[in-house]
This record gives sequence, C-alpha cells and structure tokens, in this order.
Amino acid sequence: MTSKLEDFLTAREEQQIIAAIKSAEKNTSGEIRVHIEKSTEKPPLERAKEVFWLLKMDQTKLQNGVLFYVAVDCKQFAIYGDRGIYHQTTPDFWNAEKELVLNHFSKRQNVEGLVLAIEQVGEKLQKLFPFTSDDTDELSNEISKG
Repeated sequence: MTSKLEDFLTAREEQQIIAAIKSAEKNTSGEIRVHIEKSTEKPPLERAKEVFWLLKMDQTKLQNGVLFYVAVDCKQFAIYGDRGIYHQTTPDFWNAEKELVLNHFSKRQNVEGLVLAIEQVGEKLQKLFPFTSDDTDELSNEISKG
C-alpha cells in the first residue's frame, strides 16, 4: 500500500497529468483539476465536493469545473462536476471515466488512468461547453495536494 503522496505520482508523471489537463481544456471552456491526498474518512464523493469548494472551483463563470479526487492510502476516487454540468447531464455521467481510472489504479497504472480519463472528460466538456474566443483559464492546472 502506498504511504506517501510522492509515491503515487512522480514529478514527471505529475507533469504528464498537467499536460493532459491543458490539452483537454483547449477545446472547452470547462475547467479540470486533480486533487490528491493521503486519506479520507468520508465517502469519496462527499470529500470531493468539500475539496471542490475549498479550491473555489465553484467560482467559474459557467459553473463547469470538474474535480478528480484521489485518496491514495484508502484507494478512494471520485469525479465531481459543478452545477452547470449536472444541469445538462445524468447522475451516471462520469461512470465510464471513474471505472477507467479505478481499473488502471488496480494495475498500478496511476498516470495512465488519470490521463485517459482527463482526455475523455475534456471531450465531454467540449460538447457541453465549447471553447469560445473570449475563454480564459479560470483555474490552476496544477495538481493540488492535501
């Protein structure tokens, strides 16, 4: 079992994820972030929602932020999107991406799972929130850690 956040992703792997976020956001006004922490005692979606608000991801103009939440030690994962997304989708909207990530995590392919899911989420966001000429990057692309 991984006991350090540094063991979950190397610095190089973090840069791969950041590059995937930047690439996914090129064709959408949607915003994607990844948050990694050691553990949580709460259900992963509940904790993801808390982190979403702590990172002020609810303050995007179109309410179209998406958080990938990972609790490393307890092997918990969730994807949480803002109101602008959920008003246009169904509750199972992220199921394919969640399963993709969890499947890769089980094989210790952490970066591959996150990158593939970020790409897929970017494609979904592009359909709901296409890039416009006045779009600005409203949130940091850096991986946050708690």
